[in-house]
Amino acid sequence: MSEAVSGLAQKSYSGLVELADAGLTGMITLRGDLGAPVLSEAVKAATGAAVPGVRRIETGSSGQAAWMSPDELLLIVPYDRVAAVVAGLEAALAGEFAVAADVSDARAMVTMTGPLVRDMLAKICPVDFQGFAVGEVRRTRAAQVPAAIWREGENSWSLVCFRSVGQYVWDLLATVSKPGGEVGLYR
Repeated sequence: MSEAVSGLAQKSYSGLVELADAGLTGMITLRGDLGAPVLSEAVKAATGAAVPGVRRIETGSSGQAAWMSPDELLLIVPYDRVAAVVAGLEAALAGEFAVAADVSDARAMVTMTGPLVRDMLAKICPVDFQGFAVGEVRRTRAAQVPAAIWREGENSWSLVCFRSVGQYVWDLLATVSKPGGEVGLYR
């Protein structure tokens, strides 16, 4: 993958935490009535996941569904499946008050692993990560830019931001991950 495509000059970084560019990732914004059975069926068909509850992310056999707002989900699927998934959602939701949009090329995703991820994120996000559970998602700010963060596992997290600020976010994460910057907030 070229720099111009991924938007990030560096693909991995090792410091207090491990950072990795997730590369091209299929992302679809789905807006509509999240309680509608037809939307639930469409999400299940697209990702294998259920419609998540508030501030949750669900993982299915072929993707993930993340709650973004009361009428919005972010569906994460393999990049090479995006067009087919959008077409399937449009067909399944025809006649419904819903819209599916491919936002893959407008977003960048970074994965973060290690026991100090919460400490690192606390330096740049106005979020209390103390009780942040596995499967929880939060829309917030990383310093001065909007981001969505979720916890995949005990020590694994993901962050999505606009690709136009992807390098800024990468540099920010690498800076707050430098050894010597430990804060010991979440022990």
